[in-house]
Amino acid sequence: MVNQKKARWRKLDNAAKLYSAASNKKDTRVFRFYCELKEEVKPTILQKALDQTMETFPMFLMVLRKGLFWHYLEPCNLHPIVKKEYKEPCSRLYIKDKKNLLFEVTYYKKRINFEVFHVLTDGTGATEFLKELVTNYLYLVHKEEGLEQVSMLPEDMTVQDQEDDSFLKYYSKEQRRPKEKKIHAFQIRKKKKDGHHLHVHESIVLVQDVLKRSRELGVSMTVFLTAVYLMAIHEEMSKMQEKRPVVLMVPVNLRKFFPSTSMLNFFNWIEPGYDFAKQDNSFEAILEYTKEFFKEQLTKEKMSAHISELLALELHPILRLAPLELKNLCIHAGAKFSEKNVTAIFSNMSVVKMPESYVPYIERFGVYTNTPKLELCLCSFQDKLSFAFTSRYDTENIERNFYRLLKEQGISSEEVKPVFPKPHVLSEQEMKVYKIYSFLCIALVAVMLVTDWNFHPQVRWTLFTAGGVTTMWIASSIGFFKRYNLLKNVMWQLFIGTIVCFIWDVLTGWHSWSVDLVLPIMSVATLAAMFVIAKVQKSPVREYLIYEIMAAGYGLILPMILLLCKKVKNPTVSMFGALICFLFLVGVILFKGKEFKEEMHKNLHV
Repeated sequence: MVNQKKARWRKLDNAAKLYSAASNKKDTRVFRFYCELKEEVKPTILQKALDQTMETFPMFLMVLRKGLFWHYLEPCNLHPIVKKEYKEPCSRLYIKDKKNLLFEVTYYKKRINFEVFHVLTDGTGATEFLKELVTNYLYLVHKEEGLEQVSMLPEDMTVQDQEDDSFLKYYSKEQRRPKEKKIHAFQIRKKKKDGHHLHVHESIVLVQDVLKRSRELGVSMTVFLTAVYLMAIHEEMSKMQEKRPVVLMVPVNLRKFFPSTSMLNFFNWIEPGYDFAKQDNSFEAILEYTKEFFKEQLTKEKMSAHISELLALELHPILRLAPLELKNLCIHAGAKFSEKNVTAIFSNMSVVKMPESYVPYIERFGVYTNTPKLELCLCSFQDKLSFAFTSRYDTENIERNFYRLLKEQGISSEEVKPVFPKPHVLSEQEMKVYKIYSFLCIALVAVMLVTDWNFHPQVRWTLFTAGGVTTMWIASSIGFFKRYNLLKNVMWQLFIGTIVCFIWDVLTGWHSWSVDLVLPIMSVATLAAMFVIAKVQKSPVREYLIYEIMAAGYGLILPMILLLCKKVKNPTVSMFGALICFLFLVGVILFKGKEFKEEMHKNLHV
C-alpha cells in the first residue's frame, strides 16, 4: 500500500504540456491498456477493485485546469465509476471546460479497459495502474478459492514518489544535442474512412518465435520488428515516393536510463529512418542499419541531451511569460509541422508481469492508442505478444505486409477480431442540432437584410430584428460551447453581453444606457449568479473563486475607467456597482486570503 498523503495540485511535466495543447477531437492523445480475462467481468466487483486501486493511486484523481501561462492539474472530489464500454476506443477524455477525470475504466464481456489521457501518465504509469486494478479484481472474485492478495507497488512508495517530475530532476543546462536538420519523411496518404473513425487491427504471435528469430539475427526484438515495419511500409511506396525516407517514431522509457518511480510522463523517443532510394533495400541491410542506429542513439548521454533540449525550450524566460492561448497555438502548429518528419509510430510497451498465482485467470494484455498516423503498439504477457495497428486510413496493406514478412521469417500470427459495442454519439447529435439552429439564424438574418434592401421602409424594423437575432445567436452560442462550465459561461456572458450592449448603444445614437445601467447591473448580477451556482453545485472554493474575482475586477475597473473618462452620464448606478465589486474583492482578501493566494499562484505560475 502506498504511503497515503493527499495529492496536491501540480504543474504539468514537459510531455504533458505538449499533449494538453495539441490534443483535439480527432487526435485525442488517449491510449488504452486492457486485460482480457478468461471469464466474464463482474461490474460490481470491478467497481470495488477500482475503489481500492484509487487508494494506491490518488494522484490520478485530477482534473485539468487552465492558468494564465500554463495548464495545471488539481485534485478533485470526482469518483470514478465503472461503466460498460459505450464509445469508440480512445475517444476524447479531456473536454475543454468540462470537469472530467482524465482516465476511465470500462468493461466489455471478458475485457477490462483502462483509458487515459496522456497528460496524466505514460505507458509505464498506465501499466502499473492496470496491473493493480486487475490484481484487486481477481482477488475479490477468487479469494474464497485461496488466492492471496498481492500489492504490485513497493511498500514504501509515497504519493510524492508517484508525482515526481523526472524531466526536471534530470535536466542539465550543460547538455544539449547538436542541431540536426530534419528531412520531411514519406507520408501515408490514403483516403480516410468515413467519419474518421479509429480502426483497430490486432494479432497475436508467440513471444518465443520472435525472440528465437531475433537472437538468430543477433538483434533485439525491438530492432527486428522495427526493420520489418520499415520494410512493410516501403512495399507500399512508388518510385516517386522513395525520394522521401521512411521514418518511425519509437518512444523510449527513460526509466531504463535514469532511476525513477514517477507515474508521470517520463519518456523520450528516437526516429530510425531509412532512405530506400539511396540505401540497399534488402532486409539484411535494413536490419543492420537499424541495429547500428539503436546502438548509437540509445545511450544515457543522448537521452540526457534530448531531455535538456526539450526543457530548455519550456524554461526559456520569454516563452514562459507568453499567455497560454498563444503557447497553445504555437505548440499545436509545431506539433503539426513535426508530423511531417515522421511516417508512422512504433511503441513497444514491453513485458507485463503478474504474480504467478494470478496468471491462470488472465488470457492476455493489449495496448493501442489514438493516432493521426499509422501506429503499431505491442506488449507481451507470458508467451503471447499482442500487436495492435491503429489508424484512420482506408488501407490495411501495411499491416498485411508486416504479418507476411513475419511469416517469411518463420513467425506465424493469429488475427484477433476486437469486438466493440455500438458507440453512443450524443455529442455529435448535439453539434448537429447547434448547426441547424445556426443555419436558421443565418437564414433569418439574410432574409431580413434582403427585405430591408429591397423595400426601404420608413421604420427599419428589419435591421433591428436582424440585430436582435444576431445578438441572440451570439449569447446562445456562448452558452452552448461553455455549457460544461456554468461559472465560465456566466463570465463570458458578462463580457460579451456588455460589449454587445455598448455596440447597440452606439448604433442607436449613444444614450449611455449601456454604461450607466447595463454594465454595473450585469456585473453585480453575475457575482450573485456565480454565488448561487457555486452553492447549488456545491463547488469547492478553489473552483469558483477565480471566476468571481474576474467578474468583480471587471465590474470595478471598467466602470472606474469610464467614470474617470467622463463617459458616464448618470454615475449613481455605476458607482454603487463598482462599490459592491470593490467590497467583494476586499472580503475575498480578508476572509479567503489563503485560497486567494493559492489560486493566484496556480493561475499565474510560469
